Amino acid sequence: MELKYRNCQPQIHESCFIAEGVKLIGNVILKENSNIWYNAVLRGDIDQIVIGENSNVQDGTIIHCDIGQPTIIQKNVTIGHNAIIHGCTVEENSLIGMGAVIMNGVHIGRNSLIAAGTVIPPGRIIPENSLVMGNPGQVMRQVTNTDLEGMKKNTLLYVELAKEHKKQKTI
Repeated sequence: MELKYRNCQPQIHESCFIAEGVKLIGNVILKENSNIWYNAVLRGDIDQIVIGENSNVQDGTIIHCDIGQPTIIQKNVTIGHNAIIHGCTVEENSLIGMGAVIMNGVHIGRNSLIAAGTVIPPGRIIPENSLVMGNPGQVMRQVTNTDLEGMKKNTLLYVELAKEHKKQKTI
C-alpha cells in the first residue's frame, strides 16, 4: 500500500520490487533495484526516507524518521528481517542484521556489519569497516574481506530474488 501524506507520496523507481503487505507512507524514495519485502513499513510522515540503489529492506522491518532526522539508506545495503531503523544514516555496502535496532542520529559508516539483535543508541557514530555487536552496540573489530564478500553476495542475491518475485503471480 502506498499512502500520500501531507502532499508527499512515495517515489518508486520502476525497477523496484515491493512485496505484498508493504506500507509506504509519505516522503519515501526508492531508488533503482531497491527491494522492500513482505510486511515492511516505511513511514515518511515526519521527514524523508531514502532507500538507495540495490538496497533491500527485509520482511517485517520498520523504518521511520524524526523531526530533522531523515532516514537515509545508501546503495548496496541489506537490512535484515524485523530490524527497526529510526532517523539515521546507513552508508553504502553495509549490512544491518535481523532484529537490530538503530536509533535517532546514528551514522553507520560504509562497509559496516551490524550483528543481529544489536541495539545502537541515539547519536552514535560507527566508523566505516566496523563489526558492531551487543546492547549497546560496540565495535568488536574491523570487517574482513570475507565479511565484505558475504555482504556483497547477500545484496546481489536480494536483487536477483526481487526480480524473480516480481515475475510471480498471486494465486
